[in-house]
Amino acid sequence: MPLIKVQSSVPAPEKATIEELLKNLSANLAKHLGKPESYVMTAFEPDVAMSFAGTFDPVCYVEIKSIGNMSSAQTKSMSQEFCQHINEKLGVPTNRIYIEFANATGSMWGWNSSTFG
Repeated sequence: MPLIKVQSSVPAPEKATIEELLKNLSANLAKHLGKPESYVMTAFEPDVAMSFAGTFDPVCYVEIKSIGNMSSAQTKSMSQEFCQHINEKLGVPTNRIYIEFANATGSMWGWNSSTFG
C-alpha cells in the first residue's frame, strides 16, 4: 500500500521521463520499506501553482505514506535518494523539495473493497 505522490511547479516533461521517474520511485520505495512493489502506487502532478521561500522558482512537494512505522533511518535514506532523483529528472534543486512521511494504520487504508486492517 505504499504511496509516493510528487507535486511540482515544473511543466510536464516528456512521457518517457515521467514513466522513468515513477518506475524508479516505485522500485526504490518498495526496497526502502521492504514491501512488495505490487502494492506501491506512484503519482506525478506537474504544473502545480506553488511557491517556496517567497519565490516561484521550481519546487516540489512529495508525500510518502505507508502502513506501519517508518524509522528515522528509513526516512533519512529515502529523503536523500528521492531528492537526488527528482533533482536529476525534473531539475528541482534539492533544497526546494519537501517530503512528508506519514505512517498509516491498516484499518485507515482501503483496497479491493476492504482495508488492510
